[in-house]
Amino acid sequence: MDEATLQFYRSNAEAYAGRTFTSRQARLMAFLARLPPGASILELGCGAGGDTAEMLARGFDVRPTDGSPEMAGVASKHLGRTVETLLFHDLDEVEAYDAVWANACLLHVPRPELADVLARIWRALKPAGVFYASYKEGDGDGRDTLDRYYNYPSPDWLRAIYAEAGKWSSLSIETGEVLGFDDRMASMLFVVARKDV
Repeated sequence: MDEATLQFYRSNAEAYAGRTFTSRQARLMAFLARLPPGASILELGCGAGGDTAEMLARGFDVRPTDGSPEMAGVASKHLGRTVETLLFHDLDEVEAYDAVWANACLLHVPRPELADVLARIWRALKPAGVFYASYKEGDGDGRDTLDRYYNYPSPDWLRAIYAEAGKWSSLSIETGEVLGFDDRMASMLFVVARKDV
């Protein structure tokens, strides 16, 4: 992960955790509807733990993680359970999860490293496992006004990187807009993929 971006989240964990998100609720519910009851879910970049709380309330077996120890600490307090610090490149499990939820976090992975991170996620999924991730759309990497790194992919570029990372039985990309922490609207790509059996 980009060091300046990671430092941003370490320094702004409390402020970031105080934000209210409603726009992703429908996407989370659609994601969970694809899973069997009690499915095991790895959450990457859990932030303050809001999505984890929703998944736990619906009976799913969730492992929440975040790359920032400070953010993981905030989430641990919010959830009343330990949230691990996990950097994407440290994920090394094999066929351990029914699903991976990575909302607004893989968009910070440097472009040259994304295929490896996606391959690690693919490997960690059980056959037919479901994977959700969201990215800020663009045509090349760069930084926002808060000096956070973004990989800013196009849909075609993402499809190629996903194909490089593993075999998927399905992959869909939807578009939309969200209001970012920098108070700017951003065009987003929402990707749902299912690992091949």
